[in-house]
Amino acid sequence: MFFALVFVIWAWAYSLQDQQSFDYVKALMTSHLAKFIAWGTITVLIYHLVGGIRHLIMDMGHWEELKSGNLSAKVTIVLWVVLAVLAGVWLWF
Repeated sequence: MFFALVFVIWAWAYSLQDQQSFDYVKALMTSHLAKFIAWGTITVLIYHLVGGIRHLIMDMGHWEELKSGNLSAKVTIVLWVVLAVLAGVWLWF
């Protein structure tokens, strides 16, 4: 997440310089490599968000037993995979 943030901040700052810089960043972001990097960044953020929500629920005293904790971990991974696929569809189509 941290390394992707460096690229995001650079692209944002560079695109605000002038119209040519904006067009360059726009063309760069439409390449397959940039979309793959964006997809990877988005999936990492999604996993972080879903895992964080799981831990917040655990902090409230739920899903702390072994069986329910394992189930919540599996649900977290399945939800992350579904959201990662949806993010890929959103980026490429």
